[in-house]
Amino acid sequence: MQSSPTLTPELQEIAAYLRDNRNEILTAWKHAVETDPELRMASTTSRAQFIDHIPSVLDAFESRLSSADADQRARARVAERESAAEHGLHRWQQGYDLPETMCEWGHLHMSILRSLEECHASRDQISTAALRKARHELLQLCSDGVCASAARYTRLQQHEAATRVRELETALAQLQQLEQDRAQAWREAAHDLRGRAHAIASASAILTRPEVPEPHRARFSEVLKLGVSSLNKLLGDLMDQARLEAGHERRQIAKFDVAALLKDFCDANRPIAADRNLFLIAKGETPLMIEGDPQKIQRIVQNLVLNALKATERGGVKVTWEAREDEHHPQWVLCVQDTGPGFKHGSATPIARVLKHATEEGHEVEQQGYRLSDADPPVDTAPTMASQSPPAAGRAPAGEGIGLSIVKRLCEMLDASLELESSPGEGTTFRMTFPRQY
Repeated sequence: MQSSPTLTPELQEIAAYLRDNRNEILTAWKHAVETDPELRMASTTSRAQFIDHIPSVLDAFESRLSSADADQRARARVAERESAAEHGLHRWQQGYDLPETMCEWGHLHMSILRSLEECHASRDQISTAALRKARHELLQLCSDGVCASAARYTRLQQHEAATRVRELETALAQLQQLEQDRAQAWREAAHDLRGRAHAIASASAILTRPEVPEPHRARFSEVLKLGVSSLNKLLGDLMDQARLEAGHERRQIAKFDVAALLKDFCDANRPIAADRNLFLIAKGETPLMIEGDPQKIQRIVQNLVLNALKATERGGVKVTWEAREDEHHPQWVLCVQDTGPGFKHGSATPIARVLKHATEEGHEVEQQGYRLSDADPPVDTAPTMASQSPPAAGRAPAGEGIGLSIVKRLCEMLDASLELESSPGEGTTFRMTFPRQY
């Protein structure tokens, strides 16, 4: 549907109206999503996080609506799609599922449509033909936005499924490729299992020989013990991942003191850190009463802390928590920080790379000031501690991707966002924001 030159001044007037009423459109959109009983994530997301890349989408839409130049309109449509794709990335990072992201696009469509109707009703110079053209452009905007967000979201899900595969030659873009990568992941897991079983078998065989001296016997007994423990841990992680992917787990919400849970966990695991000459610090306000699933929160912190201790050679790990006061959406924040070597882009698992990229992009968008009011809280970041460990090896330790994938899925189940910050010379920080009420 080509724009008639005679309609250009009216469409420019409509674009200006939308620009002037941007705040009202975004406020109406957020209110519609929060009051939709089928949607749950908006109530646990800050305004800046919720609005995300949508202002850039609206900027491009208004440019396309008001321009009579075909090339400029085409460039504006490309910009719309790119911003919508980034929106899909951050919704994935925040723990949204795909249907919820699509429903939000529907509410945005209706909020803009109501603003178009108000513009037509309040301005005599806006003709019915111009309104019809604006509606058509809005329909194209939302169609492009849904497609771009869904495509980006789907690609991220494919990357997450590939976290157990160490080296991927190409991105996962089609279902057939996804199935091939799943098969490779299980082959790799089987290889890890065989390796651990071989170590156990070798140690057991040596211990059966009567000529083995007692000092060597004690050393191989320790090898056997560690091998059995490692095998048990890997099997447990694989079973956890399978249950989560199959949707067999449900959250069990109860009211409890999360500060006591985290402190007890760190106290129980401090000997493990001490054996490696590392510190394990637990710090936060006490008590901190929340609603949540204590078992799943403990599984999250257990995966992150034990991985952090494994990756850190000097210094240690710090677990911190705090309440975030918000009259409408009370939240609490959990951070796990280490003084490990950080990671370069090529040495991390695929899901770690995607989470790190999403965190950096999300902070950049929030710093641009897309807030609905001056009352919005300042943008939080996840600070890192200085590294005290030597540079990491070229690839992540076996099983690390499985553990992080489990953490991501548990966060999604608990409506929590997950951020990762790390770089060479700095430690790694995982930061999770949970609702305090469900």
